[in-house]
Amino acid sequence: MSTLPDASTTALSLIAQDMAEVDRIIKQRLTSGVPLVGEVSQYIIAAGGKRLRPALLLLMSKAIGFDGPQRHPMAAVVEFIHTATLLHDDVVDESTLRRGRPTANQNFGNPASVLVGDFLYSRAFQMMVESGQMRVMEILAEATNVIAEGEVLQLMNTHNASLNESDYLLVIRSKTAKLFEASARLAPVLAHSDTATEQACATYGQALGTAFQVVDDLLDYAGNSTEFGKNLGDDLREGKATLPLIVAMQKGSPEQSQTIRLAIENGDLDALQDIVTIVRQTGALEATQAAAAAEAQRAISALDCLPPSPYREALHQLAAQLLNRRT
Repeated sequence: MSTLPDASTTALSLIAQDMAEVDRIIKQRLTSGVPLVGEVSQYIIAAGGKRLRPALLLLMSKAIGFDGPQRHPMAAVVEFIHTATLLHDDVVDESTLRRGRPTANQNFGNPASVLVGDFLYSRAFQMMVESGQMRVMEILAEATNVIAEGEVLQLMNTHNASLNESDYLLVIRSKTAKLFEASARLAPVLAHSDTATEQACATYGQALGTAFQVVDDLLDYAGNSTEFGKNLGDDLREGKATLPLIVAMQKGSPEQSQTIRLAIENGDLDALQDIVTIVRQTGALEATQAAAAAEAQRAISALDCLPPSPYREALHQLAAQLLNRRT
């Protein structure tokens, strides 16, 4: 995949002051009388990443002309929820590497990761209540619940080589895209915008989040661990039938499909290089990229109802250049 200018860096430069305020709130609200809580929380939050979900809320706020102070604590809430899911995900998936360094569970153990994840969820809900807005609480409570359902769906489908594309999309729209959707939706809700604007923003977030996860799954077979920041083949080891594998089984010969099927069912990495070759030979990478492109275009189309501005253009570029994501 080719390297192009990082659209997220450009987008973040437009909201640098807002992100600094969100960072301040995050640090303030991570305070706890229990030292391990702060240590684990700081470890994962300081691990890097673009903080796309809070950035999405802030960019969308600017795109619709909203400058209310409520956007900063709500952006911090979104980041807390996301961080909690990461802590829990890495325990469930037995992951050892995230963003190029050991996961929190690798460093602190599974019990600490799970319990600090619980702390972050509860701190997020405290902050939601402080907002005093029932609609905000409704959106974030629903998102958190749907994310949990998505995690359970994924667990149920572990080592299921018969998973089809629609079921795969259901999992990632629940597990990953839902928080993108909620982040984008919160901006018009805080601004008391009309229903059409709220729906357009939510559609953008859902489509962007879906494309983000599809590309993430693509990179497990097209990237490398140094650039990607996680161990390639992790999805296969965890028995996840992601879109590149689903398409490769559909397009490949019976022998190729059987190779992939057995690897998913057994979580076996012995055939990883063969499977990477099959994925590439069958055109599964191109088909997966096309699926991500369709979602990215859906996100771009949702922006049509917003007034022209540098912020709308930044949102457009985030979707357009997501296909060139390498990490």
